[in-house]
Amino acid sequence: MHLLTQAKNNVSTLELSRHLGVSYNTAWLIKHKLLQVMEEREQNRELIGRVEIDDAYFGGEHRGKRGRGSPNKVPFVAAVQTSDEGRPHLVRFDRVNGFTHDEIERWAQQALSADTVVHSDGLSGFTVLSEMVDDHLPTITGSGPAAVQLPQFKWVNTLLANLKTAITGTYHAIKFQKYAQRYLSEAQYRFNRRFDLSTILSRLLRAAVTTKPKTLNVTRLAELYT
Repeated sequence: MHLLTQAKNNVSTLELSRHLGVSYNTAWLIKHKLLQVMEEREQNRELIGRVEIDDAYFGGEHRGKRGRGSPNKVPFVAAVQTSDEGRPHLVRFDRVNGFTHDEIERWAQQALSADTVVHSDGLSGFTVLSEMVDDHLPTITGSGPAAVQLPQFKWVNTLLANLKTAITGTYHAIKFQKYAQRYLSEAQYRFNRRFDLSTILSRLLRAAVTTKPKTLNVTRLAELYT
């Protein structure tokens, strides 16, 4: 737990097995049980105030169809709540089953307070937010490098880049299609507790002993996404 909470970057299962002196399978089980704890602790977090959101993907680098329709890509929503000083305060990274109106509505019901001002790009699925939050300010971003330089999306773009760098730089052979939310929740859990690293270990310990136990089969099950 100390390694997972204090490391600046993610800790791979192989690295964890070396630190602990246990087999790869044992380290994998320890890590995924703790990632599941992080996921369950973060799943009810609600963002409020000014929030930047973006649609994002992992995967899709291999053979097959390219673009948003690629079956190799895992879609997720990145959302960043900013402070009054314009700094990133809290984040959510949530796997979704596409970016349809129904799926974004389901996501927003869990992730966003009604008292939220949302900045998004012009993705059609995000239009449903206008009926769910205090204000929705979509911006047609276009494509190319200029699209990620817009000030209203500064922090969501920055944190997305950091997230992808941390995951791809640490995990070289992960089953992101299967365990995406756990890896996203790991980054979310650490970021949202970054201001109090002295208590993050004890808080994770408390969460671990109060989270409902999971069997090995449940821990290894794929997530319910198609």
